[in-house]
Amino acid sequence: MFWRTSTRSMGQHLGRRVEIYLHPISSSKWSFSSSTWGERSWSLDFRRGFVHAAESSLSTRPPASLEGGYDAVVVGAGIMGSATAYHLARTGRKVLLLEQFDLLHRRGSSHGESRIIRPTYPQDYYTRMMKQAYVLWEAAQQEAGLSVYTQTGGLDFAPTGTEGLRTLIEGCVKEGLEHEVLTPEQLSKRYPLVQLPEGYTAVLNPQAGMVHATKAVSMFLQLARSNGATIRDQTKVLDIIQNGQDGGVQVLTDAGPVRCDKCVITVGAWAGKMIKKTAGFDVPLKPIHTTVGYFEVEDLKQWSSDNFPVFIRYDKSLGVYGCPSRDYPGLIKVALHDGPPCDPDNRSLRPGIEELNSGITPFIQKYLRGVNSKPAIAEACMYTMTPDEDFVLDMLPNSSNIAIGAGFSGHGFKFGPLIGKILSDLVIHGKCLDVDLSPFTLARFKSKSVH
Repeated sequence: MFWRTSTRSMGQHLGRRVEIYLHPISSSKWSFSSSTWGERSWSLDFRRGFVHAAESSLSTRPPASLEGGYDAVVVGAGIMGSATAYHLARTGRKVLLLEQFDLLHRRGSSHGESRIIRPTYPQDYYTRMMKQAYVLWEAAQQEAGLSVYTQTGGLDFAPTGTEGLRTLIEGCVKEGLEHEVLTPEQLSKRYPLVQLPEGYTAVLNPQAGMVHATKAVSMFLQLARSNGATIRDQTKVLDIIQNGQDGGVQVLTDAGPVRCDKCVITVGAWAGKMIKKTAGFDVPLKPIHTTVGYFEVEDLKQWSSDNFPVFIRYDKSLGVYGCPSRDYPGLIKVALHDGPPCDPDNRSLRPGIEELNSGITPFIQKYLRGVNSKPAIAEACMYTMTPDEDFVLDMLPNSSNIAIGAGFSGHGFKFGPLIGKILSDLVIHGKCLDVDLSPFTLARFKSKSVH
């Protein structure tokens, strides 16, 4: 069942009607969203009262004119774009950051309360990158005078012999990460609320935790601005024309054209469409609609972020992940690393309650204790997947002026400040000396590209 209603009173000061979409989670719990009031997404529990007004809008819309040239234009102001603008602005360059919606909107992949941050990976190149990312997170927090990271420790587990967990352990050893490998019995003594079957292996790492997502994006927006960047939201990019007469780039927007020397595309789920229009070829980027669930716990103290780690269960790849109680007191976050394909321009904000009931409810019943297996709150999000779930970090073919950061496949947020530095280095120097980018090139898709 899906209810829709509307009211004028909520939007009277905006001079327009506000449509509210109600999505039942259970007989007493609903999530709802507005399609006409800034696409805000909200959550409601009738037993608890109003729980969450999810949109934090920070408009920076300047006067209409975009006249004047820029050293660099960054398109898309999520975590990757805001971090890129920050790194570019720190070099003293004149930088413009454009966002088609409101800043801190909920239509993409950078919003919400939390993301897992962890150095443990089946691929050792991500572990090496995370070592650099942690340093950059700390430096940004110091500069901003903010804290956007809560250290909880991390728990990875899977049936013994699962390739993803096996290579993760090998990577911990190779890269010198502090970790413990535990049997189910050993883990239950440490965390009695987790009950793994016999034949499972668990890995604990103390460095993992949670990054507070919307707060982190806001931090990088503030840092970009304080370093001299111009930030403009509600400005849609219509086309990007490379190699103009002066060798630069023309960024065509609904507020007029902008000339720049360099351009960086960090538009998340819209990247495939923008690359197609700009460069004329397809990249296998698949947006998917994902749903995050929050579930009630009996013992808040044991499930709190002070006492319980973030956690991931591996199947063939990352399968289910979760965070301890912090976002909403008395609720833990659990979600599937999966979802149905979607079009970011024609996507319902309705969360996938069916996916939670079929995928997360059995997980909770099998592995966790003292958790209500039916969601109290559900929120929608998006991933942009590549076939190999590796990122795209490259210059567009036949261009020395336009870089692309895309395809973060549901595990990119934790790398945000490092991705910003990489993309900044690519457009300034044409290469990145600190990170091996060979896993992230567009060339790996060449045989599948449609020209």
